[in-house]
This record gives sequence, structure tokens and C-alpha cells, in this order.
Amino acid sequence: MFSALNWFGPFLAFAAAILLISAVRIFREYERGVVFTLGRFRKVKGPGLVFIIPAIQQVVRVDLRTVVLEVPTQDVISRDNVSVKVSAVVYFRIIDPEKAIIQVVNYLNATSQLAQTMLRSVLGKHSLDDMLAEREKLNQDIRDSLDMQTDSWGIKVANVEIKQVDLTESMIRAIARQAEAERERRAKVIHAEGELQASEKLYEAAKILAQEPQAIQLRYLETLTVIGADKNTTIVFPLPIELATFLTHAKPGG
Repeated sequence: MFSALNWFGPFLAFAAAILLISAVRIFREYERGVVFTLGRFRKVKGPGLVFIIPAIQQVVRVDLRTVVLEVPTQDVISRDNVSVKVSAVVYFRIIDPEKAIIQVVNYLNATSQLAQTMLRSVLGKHSLDDMLAEREKLNQDIRDSLDMQTDSWGIKVANVEIKQVDLTESMIRAIARQAEAERERRAKVIHAEGELQASEKLYEAAKILAQEPQAIQLRYLETLTVIGADKNTTIVFPLPIELATFLTHAKPGG
């Protein structure tokens, strides 16, 4: 009898130690514990030292730090029927541990699947030019749409970044041809504008010279001086109209 008591004492001490250890939880500053009592939600505890009732209460540990989620490359058809491959990164964190555990089975997988769907849905409403030139706006649109859906899960989407937009080889060649055509168009427009400005200046100069016939003669002589500076060039130039008129009307022997 005494031997049995000697054995029972240490057993109780050992069982009490095991019970105490199983009743203690330590949560870091960025962790919270969602406590359930007999399967029903009790409260969110932490950080620090938390005591639970073994076999009656269960606790689920939740990390509140920002999660960086890689969105797998998605095949997207743009509004102008261009097929592209788009990859992105989603930054989110849990702001309500109770909802993150109770409202969705696996919040990480659910957010990943929803991000893929939102990426295809939002980008499909925009053209290829928007994807390449207005990436910041598209990031904001995807973030707003995703955050609205995850709000009921206690998840806050902080940012969405489109990492890469990959085009097919044929589309790359088409864009290159388009850019070349655009450069040629701009060159022709600039050349035409230059011709227009030059013609306007020539018109103004012609009006000024028409008011003073002597000015035309001076301009003519100046042109001959410039041409004559090159000794190796033979120039055939017409007789000035004014001089020809003078010779025609001059009297013989005068």
C-alpha cells in the first residue's frame, strides 16, 4: 500500500506538469491565437503568455505580418484581343484573425486563387497599350477589386504589383512595325510643317521685294556674287527681266 502511494505521487506530479505545459501558449508580438471552447469561438488572445483549458479549448495560431504572395503567370486576353502572359505579386496581411480562420478554410490559398481571377478579369477590360503604359493605374484597380473581396475574410490587401507582361514574337514584331510607322509619320509631319513655314516666309519676302523693284536687282546681284565665289563652276544665268525690258524699249542710237 505504501509502495503504491509512493508511485502515485510522482505520477500525479508528472501529469500535472504535462497538463500545465499543454495549457500554456506563448505568442510573439506579430502572432495572435484564435481560441475555441468546445468548438465555439471564444476570443482572440495574445501576444504574450496565454492559458487555455486542455481538451476543452483549442487555439489556432495566426501570423499578422505582411505576406508576399507570388501570383502564377496568367494567360490574359486584352480588350483589343491580344494574348499576353502576365505575372504579379500581392502584398496582404490579416487584420481580423477571427474572420481569417472562421470565414475561409485556407486564407492563403483562397487569396491566391482570387488574385489570379482578379488579374485576368481586370486586365481583360483594358487594351495592350494600357497594360504597357498605365501599369500603376492597373495595379490600383486590381488592388481595389481584390481588397473588396477579401475584406469579409479579415484580410487587407496592401499592394499589387504587375511584375511582367510577356508578348508573343509576332506581337513584338507588329509593335516594332507600328513604332516605325509612327516615326515615319512624325517625320513627314515635321517636314510638311517646315515647308509650310518656308513658303510663308517666301511669300512675305516676295511681297516686300515687289514693293521695291530695285531691291530685286540688289538681291539678284547678291546671288551672282555668291555663285561667282566658286571659280571652278560655270554658271549660265538668265538676263534680268527689268534689264530686258529696258533694252527692248530703248531707242536705237540713243
